[in-house]
Amino acid sequence: MSFIRQHLASGRSAREVLASHLNQIDALNPQIHAFISVEGRDAARAVASAEANPKGKLAGVPIAIKDNLCVTGWETTCGSRILKGFFSPYNATVINRLLAEGAVLTGRVNMDEFAFGSSCETSCYGPTRNPWDTERVPGGSSGGSAAAVAAGLVPVALGSDTGGSVRQPASFCGVVGLKPTYGRVSRYGLVAFASSLDQIGPITATVEDSARILEVIAGHDSMDSTSSRVPVEPYSKPLGETIKGLRVGLPKEFLSFPLPPDVQAAFDRSIKILTDAGAEIVPVSLPHTEHAVSVYYIVGPCEASSNLARFDGVRYGDRDLGAKSLADLYLRTRQQGLGAEAKRRIILGTFALSSGYYDAYYLKAMKVRRKMIDDYERAFQQADVLICPTAPSGAFKIGEKTSDPMSMYLSDIYTLSANLVGVPAISVPCGYTAQGLPVGLQFMSKPFAETTLLKAAYAFEQKSGAADRRPKIYAS
Repeated sequence: MSFIRQHLASGRSAREVLASHLNQIDALNPQIHAFISVEGRDAARAVASAEANPKGKLAGVPIAIKDNLCVTGWETTCGSRILKGFFSPYNATVINRLLAEGAVLTGRVNMDEFAFGSSCETSCYGPTRNPWDTERVPGGSSGGSAAAVAAGLVPVALGSDTGGSVRQPASFCGVVGLKPTYGRVSRYGLVAFASSLDQIGPITATVEDSARILEVIAGHDSMDSTSSRVPVEPYSKPLGETIKGLRVGLPKEFLSFPLPPDVQAAFDRSIKILTDAGAEIVPVSLPHTEHAVSVYYIVGPCEASSNLARFDGVRYGDRDLGAKSLADLYLRTRQQGLGAEAKRRIILGTFALSSGYYDAYYLKAMKVRRKMIDDYERAFQQADVLICPTAPSGAFKIGEKTSDPMSMYLSDIYTLSANLVGVPAISVPCGYTAQGLPVGLQFMSKPFAETTLLKAAYAFEQKSGAADRRPKIYAS
C-alpha cells in the first residue's frame, strides 16, 4: 500500500513518523551505508513546518536526498573529494516543492562520484551495500537512494537518472524507480553530469507513491530553460483503472539480448500477467537500439567533460594549497580530487570533442541519437507502452566489475535509450533470481505520457505481487 496515503490517513504525527525512521537509520545504516549524513536539525525544523501545515500533500513524509541535489546549508559533494566543503547557498527547485508540501528532508544519501557509475562503488565515502545481500552492490548511481528505501530507512528518496541511475538501482533493490520525461521536472539545483540526459526522479516502495511525488515535483520552472510548460496531470488519480486493450510493445531488439534463465523467466511471467490483465502484446522494432551504449558513452562523457570543467579548486570545494602556479593548482586539484571513473569519462569526452575528432565521434553520435528518437516515435504509433527487463541480471557482487568498465557499462543496456530519446520510464519489481535477488521490469511511454506509464505499471504491480517482499534486513 502507498506509504504516503497510509501515513496521511493514519493520524500519526510527523514527529512520531520521523522518530521511527531515524531509529531504522541508526539500526541499519551502519550495515548498508546508504546515508552519508543525517540532517537532524533540518528534519526537526521540517517536522514543525509539517505540523503547522498538516494539509500538505506530503505532510510529515520523510524523504532522503541524493548528494547531487542542492539543499541550503547542506554539504553537496556528489560523492567526490573535489567538492568537499561546498555548502549549497540555495535549494534546488524540487527541494522547494517538497518542502512546500510538508515533506521532511532527512539527509544525504550516497551515490557514484558525479553519478558516474552503475554500482555505487565510486563514491569517495565508500560503497553502499544492497539490503538484500550486503556482499552485493545496490546499483548506481542512485544506489544510496534505492538502498535507503529498500531497507525501510525512508519511504521516499530522490535520485537522478542520466542513463538508468534511478531505474537500475531500483531493479537491484526491489523498489520502484521513475525517470520522468526530459523537461518534466526542473533540473535547477541538480549538479549537472550530462545536461541533455539528466532527469530527477523518485525512488519509492510503490508505484502510487512515485505518482504522488511526481505530482509535487513536476511542472515548469523559469530557472530551468529546458523545463516544459506541458500541464502537470493528477498522476495518482487514474491508478487502478483497467488496462484492458492497452497496447504493450515488445521491442525485438531488446529481446535479442541473452538473459540468465531466471531473469528471462521473470520477464516471461511479466508478459503473461499483462496479457491476463487484458493488455494486447504487439511486436515493435527499435533498429538503432544496438548503438545505444556507444552513443551514450560519447554524448554523456562529452557533456560531462564540459560540465566538470568548473571544478578546478578555485570556485568550489577542495583545493591543493601546495600549488606553485595556477596551472599547477588545476592539475593537483583535479588529480587528487577526482576518482578513476570520473577521470576516465572526462578524458574520453575531451578527446571526442577535440579538433579532428568532433565530427567522427560527437557529431556522428548525435545523428544516431536522432535516428533513435525516430525509432521510438514510430514504435509509439503502434504501442502505448514498451516493456523490457530493467537490467540484464540481478545485483552483482561488490568489486566484481570494477576492473572491467565495459562490463559495468553494459549493466545499463536496457535503460540508456530512454535518456537518449527523452521518454519517461519506470522500473517495477517483477520477480527474483535463483539467489533470491530482485529483478525489475521496465515500462516506457511516449514523452509526457506519465499517466499511461504509471497506470500500466500500477496494474502490473497489483497483479504480480513481486513488490510485497522485503529484504530480511528490513525486519532485523
